[in-house]
Amino acid sequence: MAENDTSQEKTEEPTERRLSEARQKGQVPRSRELNTLLSLLGASIAMIFLGQILVTRLAEMMRQSISFESDRFKLGVQMYEQIQVEIGFALLTVIPLMIILTIVSFAGPISMGGWTFSAESLQPKLDKLDPIKGLKRMFGLQSLVELLKAVLKFLLVGVAAVIILFYQADTLTHLGAMTYAVALATFGEVAVWSFLGFCSVMILVACVDVPYQLWSFKSQMKMTRQEVKDEMKDSEGRPEIKSKIKSLQRRMSEGRMMNAVPDADVIITNPTHYAVAIKYDQNGLGAPRLVAKGRDHLALRIREIAEENAVHIFEAPPLARALFAAVEVNHEIPAGLYRSVAKVLAYVYQLNERRRPVPIKISDLDIPEHLRSEAP
Repeated sequence: MAENDTSQEKTEEPTERRLSEARQKGQVPRSRELNTLLSLLGASIAMIFLGQILVTRLAEMMRQSISFESDRFKLGVQMYEQIQVEIGFALLTVIPLMIILTIVSFAGPISMGGWTFSAESLQPKLDKLDPIKGLKRMFGLQSLVELLKAVLKFLLVGVAAVIILFYQADTLTHLGAMTYAVALATFGEVAVWSFLGFCSVMILVACVDVPYQLWSFKSQMKMTRQEVKDEMKDSEGRPEIKSKIKSLQRRMSEGRMMNAVPDADVIITNPTHYAVAIKYDQNGLGAPRLVAKGRDHLALRIREIAEENAVHIFEAPPLARALFAAVEVNHEIPAGLYRSVAKVLAYVYQLNERRRPVPIKISDLDIPEHLRSEAP
């Protein structure tokens, strides 16, 4: 019983298929604290580089809006046109800032979990209305962590706010005595320093939250041993996976065969449809072995490799067909074909020793009836 319980624990690393399915459902690691940090940093950088321009334009817009010219408002149409101008001016002023903030808002999710969009995550889920599951979520580890993060952020932001207000108190109290342009510039400077202070706080929070979110996501994606076994069985049972596995195995087998062709003693051919490579270890005790075989295009490839490596090619259609049908790769030839193969090998050895070989006729090769093949 204990073993059964242990086997159901999520101790196995998530497979690529599990992670891919989770991504399709919109389940990727995310950190709201990282997004908040990057948004604050983006706003701070934007204010540093664009603050003066923004303040100048806003001051000009306020001056034009506050100034009163009676001729401008005699007609309602003129007043409407003036409002349109002011709104357009305001939009043009803040558009660069909004563009920067929009880009930064996407940087956080993409940098951590990558870009993903899932319609499934937008679908309503009735199980979220289950009060029992809701209570489990409220008092679960995730809720406790979120509560601790909220308390930590509150304390850190509160401390940062007190420090900023303490050092900027004199400046803020004198804003009323300044001209509106200077007041805006001063307020913008205080805002930039405030953003930077909050960024410093959020860096600490993000340094805690990002590793936790990665660990939490990995823990949620972990699988039991039974889930891994079931997934392997399901993957292997799918026709496309079986086809890919067989194709890969076939290519690997063909590669090994082709590597063995240069070391073969002779290639026996059909001559065009079949080719088999025979190797015999004269110092060993075993029979000659078939190290490669092929039909049609594989037979052509075997002959090409043999020619490139000066391996003798012997045309004997009945023997080639019999060997191809009766012997698997890396297996010894059957006893019924010993005499025929021995004659071919003897002929090849005589050629290698630069002796005049005894000619072999096809009729001299004795192929037992049960080993004959009627293939072309």
